[in-house]
Amino acid sequence: MLQRLALLFPLWMILSGAIALYWPHWLTALNQGPMMVLLLAFIMLCMGLTLTLEDFRRIARLPKAVAIGFAAQYSIMPLLAWGVAQALSLPPHFAVGLILVGCCPGGTASNLVTYIAGADVALSVVMTVCSTLAAVILTPLLTQFFAGTLVPVDAWLLFKQTLQVVIIPVVLGVALNRWAPRLVMRVMPVAPLLSVMGVCFICAVVFAANAEAILKHGFQLILATMLLHGGGFLIGYNFARIFGCQQQSARTISIEVGMQNSGLAIVLAKQAFPLLPLAPVVGAVSAVMHSLLGSLLAVLWRTRSPRPHTERSQHFPP
Repeated sequence: MLQRLALLFPLWMILSGAIALYWPHWLTALNQGPMMVLLLAFIMLCMGLTLTLEDFRRIARLPKAVAIGFAAQYSIMPLLAWGVAQALSLPPHFAVGLILVGCCPGGTASNLVTYIAGADVALSVVMTVCSTLAAVILTPLLTQFFAGTLVPVDAWLLFKQTLQVVIIPVVLGVALNRWAPRLVMRVMPVAPLLSVMGVCFICAVVFAANAEAILKHGFQLILATMLLHGGGFLIGYNFARIFGCQQQSARTISIEVGMQNSGLAIVLAKQAFPLLPLAPVVGAVSAVMHSLLGSLLAVLWRTRSPRPHTERSQHFPP
């Protein structure tokens, strides 16, 4: 039951966003203080709990697919985010928010969507780990490169924040999985649902704090995030196929590229760009958009899965 509730991620995202927009006073006060940072760190800790040293060894067994997915993640999405921001002439606060989303690693929700799609969950997990670990360097550098022409970007501050809310919790989760397996086994059944609820809560708080701006600029935000994530799914799939990936691996890479860690983008935008209070809004809208598009794509691919005797090699999460 807990797993099924976690798989309803898009539904919870829509409901939490709607509640935040229509009753923002319930959540506005929670937009202050370290709660958002701590909540994201908890989400990343839950991700770390699902990982073992064996997951890292898989990188050596899937070098080509991981390398292609990694290159796609940190080339397609930052370029696409910058291109969409330019094409739509987004104001600086929205442009920076969109670019920051594009420069973030793959989101943990991508593993759930990959599972729904019947694609390669093992490859998705490895790609998420690689892009997440690399985010401590690449997210600040890419954000500075693409957004530095719009506003001043403190790459060192972004580096420290990414280290605090991503790398340290993930490493702690892996360590707990290694040294306290019994405790982890008790927590694991509820960890995915807690992560989903955590992301929904972060987005809901941002929605509530900026309800008026979202309702006013909703069409522009929806269009920008739809182009970013839709383009990520489409280009990511074709990028993988061009470089020789089989269909199942290409679908996995497509999902991993198209779905970003929007929760991280929200927290980084709040802390690194205090003079752009609307920048985190893009991350919240992005979380809803990539969840909806990813889920629809997963259902479509699930109904058109390759036959077992061709190239299907299913992996199921533990």
